[in-house]
Amino acid sequence: MNSDVPSTPSSVDTQAPGRSAARRAGTGPYLDEVGGTGAVHTPVWFMRQAGRSLPEYRELRSGSTMLEACFDPEMTCEVTLQPVRRHGVDAAIFFSDIVIPLAAAGVEIDIVPGTGPVVAEPIRDEAAVAALPELTPDRLEKIGEAVRMVVAELDPQVALIGFAGAPFTLASYLIEGGPSRNHEHTKSLMYTRPDVWNSLLAKLADLTTVFLRAQIEAGADAVQLFDSWAGALSLRDYRSMVLPHSTGIFGDEVISTVPRTHFGVGTGELLGAMGEAGPEVVGVDWRIPLDDAARRAPGKVLQGNLDPALLFADRPALDTEVRRILDEAERARDLGARGHVFNLGHGVLPSTDPGAVTHVVELVHELTGK
Repeated sequence: MNSDVPSTPSSVDTQAPGRSAARRAGTGPYLDEVGGTGAVHTPVWFMRQAGRSLPEYRELRSGSTMLEACFDPEMTCEVTLQPVRRHGVDAAIFFSDIVIPLAAAGVEIDIVPGTGPVVAEPIRDEAAVAALPELTPDRLEKIGEAVRMVVAELDPQVALIGFAGAPFTLASYLIEGGPSRNHEHTKSLMYTRPDVWNSLLAKLADLTTVFLRAQIEAGADAVQLFDSWAGALSLRDYRSMVLPHSTGIFGDEVISTVPRTHFGVGTGELLGAMGEAGPEVVGVDWRIPLDDAARRAPGKVLQGNLDPALLFADRPALDTEVRRILDEAERARDLGARGHVFNLGHGVLPSTDPGAVTHVVELVHELTGK
């Protein structure tokens, strides 16, 4: 099931001098808030902000596949920066996809428009897990080059957040062969062969660690681990079958040097356990109020949690919801939350009016400025 995804040598020195030398001086609202020192205003960024709803993104991406775009340093850099220029957000999320490290390692996988990641040969037994290739740093030269390009262009007050998918979500794509509503093959393997399951997740945790390390060493200021499908699990299963592997990623000696965020969709019942994995920041989707999340994941910075669909509402309704979330964040602080990063409860929808996104950024900055 392996394919050769070439790692063409970059024109930039791939032996990065280390994060401290690669990054510009400065902190900024995002890093101040997630570091627990407080920011001049509540920082704002949006998941899937790198494109999706922007006409300049669609124009740039015209004629290229998602895999091609993610392995093109110039395009990756431009897409990462477009929403920063357009919206004035406080952090850029590195443009990538959950399955990019799998493709870089040599797994035969494609990102099909309208469907999502599709795996040529699903992994469902011990032999397939054993054959899963490892990801080595030399396969990520273009990723490192793209990060360095973003760092060189980004305002020092705007943080760059590294991107990676968590082991469970990666495993679900590999086992199901693509997106799944019920994750029946995934759960079947998890229960029937826990030894094979844990071997697979250990490999995926190693792969994710290499992917995040490459971004940090090239200059990323922080990272977010996306466990998009973890909400399909019970708390019991998450704790026993997933949490140890995510904890290992967050505890890595390089990854633990930067602020870390853990996010999943439909994970209200898992927030406490996700916080135990080691991140400073826990992402909250729109289903759970922030003050409730503060009780479930005590002592964390909370990120979220505007419903993406509310960006389609009229301005008075949208403003009311933004104010509500900011009020909930204040109550969360009273309950022990260490801070708040304003975000959506999931990603920007493709048909969203970019003006609504910019409006939310400006409103949050206006309402929370000190």
